[in-house]
Amino acid sequence: MTNIVLTTINARYVHAALGLRYLAANMGSLQSQTTIVEFVLGQRAFEMVEDLLAFEPKIIGMGVYIWNVEECTRVVAILKRIAPEVLVVLGGPEVSYETADQRICQLADYVITGWGDVSFPLLATELMAGLKPADKIIRGLQPPLDTIRLPYELYTDEDIRQRFLYVEASRGCPFKCEFCLSALDKTAWPFELENFMQSLEGIYRRGGRNFRFVDRTFNLKIGVSQRILEFFLERMDNNLFLHFELIPDHLPDTLKQTILRFPPGALHFEIGIQTWNPTVQTLISRRQDDLKAEENIRWLREQSHALIHVDLIAGLPGEDWDSFGRGFDRLLALGPHEIQVGILKRLRGAPIDRHSQTHQLRFNPDPPYNVLATDCMSFFQMQRITRFARFWDLVGNSGRFRQTLPLLLANSAFQEFCNFSDWIYAKTHKTHEFAFERLCEFLHDYLVGPRRLTPETVRQAVVTDYEASGARGRLAFMASGVRPRDAQSATARAKMRQTRHV
Repeated sequence: MTNIVLTTINARYVHAALGLRYLAANMGSLQSQTTIVEFVLGQRAFEMVEDLLAFEPKIIGMGVYIWNVEECTRVVAILKRIAPEVLVVLGGPEVSYETADQRICQLADYVITGWGDVSFPLLATELMAGLKPADKIIRGLQPPLDTIRLPYELYTDEDIRQRFLYVEASRGCPFKCEFCLSALDKTAWPFELENFMQSLEGIYRRGGRNFRFVDRTFNLKIGVSQRILEFFLERMDNNLFLHFELIPDHLPDTLKQTILRFPPGALHFEIGIQTWNPTVQTLISRRQDDLKAEENIRWLREQSHALIHVDLIAGLPGEDWDSFGRGFDRLLALGPHEIQVGILKRLRGAPIDRHSQTHQLRFNPDPPYNVLATDCMSFFQMQRITRFARFWDLVGNSGRFRQTLPLLLANSAFQEFCNFSDWIYAKTHKTHEFAFERLCEFLHDYLVGPRRLTPETVRQAVVTDYEASGARGRLAFMASGVRPRDAQSATARAKMRQTRHV
């Protein structure tokens, strides 16, 4: 019998919801009556409601996040129209603050703010007994971590084969970066290490190989970091993949020596630089030794086999166009495999909002609450950077343009790529749905057109990248007798001829 359904809408199928599994693992006597049902963005709200109600639940617990709040709101609205007797309980970071302002909170029966590991089971027990708590908004209890049952045995065989296995050796963060909800944490709390290691062993023996650690500061306690890395080194095989988030300026030699022992492709490090501007760092309460961070990223890139993903945030209070551009160029010079250009978001409850008036931070009123303009960045500049970020993912982060990208970024990388981004958008008014072949043709046409590079040099680089990707066929500018600058117009004429013959 399923009396309680735990659900959420994941960004993608591979993102198994760790939070739901924590709730299910701690349901106690109600665990046998509890089922996890996960959806993916893009599924229709009516179909999700139909799937949920097919279990005939009495309680539906829903995890709400910045990326799914709009879809979750639609699902809850339909649920309360079709089956008002089903009690809907919300939880998650998106509904932990400013609950009075949110339609989804108004629609739901109860909202648990903060930690839900023990608070949801307690509430569910009362509701199943026919008791109705007087307060709709329930502040989640934060118990000692050793009293929380770990959820990893609830990963199914399908999860282990096909999805990311999210794990955490600790919760919280000791740092106070104001753009992040973790700034509200008092410290970082570690799980009991031996119990956690036994759980890792259990998942590994079942075939788990794709581990994503969600710890905010994996290398905060070097002894713990060493123990976990040694665990995986002892069990290394060709399929093992480990993701960690690192503090950029804290990489002692002992940890470096352990990192050096991992083979290519096994380690993926996410490193948050966010900004190189010391004035901005101070403004947002971010402590960072920039020189040490730079040294560590360079070492990781040049000496280790780890894949390096580094984050920058555009739109922080006090940072203007030129400062952000210099930061991007400085980071690119270190050679990370990926640079994620993020746009500042006003997460509900995050302290960054205290700068909204003094720095004229104007945020999107709807999710994802991205900043639209500041006193240092105009709306038009933020729009340009947003498009820059999208095209950088397609071209710079894809790894498919190893020969062509250096031609494009010959001078100031940020400004050159921004010019390219502007050029594509002016031609297409799109930032999505570009096939690889189309990107190759855009790069070719831009480099031999506005950039006026030698056609043969450009042609050789683009064709080399195209063929290295395993693609087959001929790009428009490769057609016999067509000059590179005329390639796009020739393609258009060919389509017109085809249309006439239809």
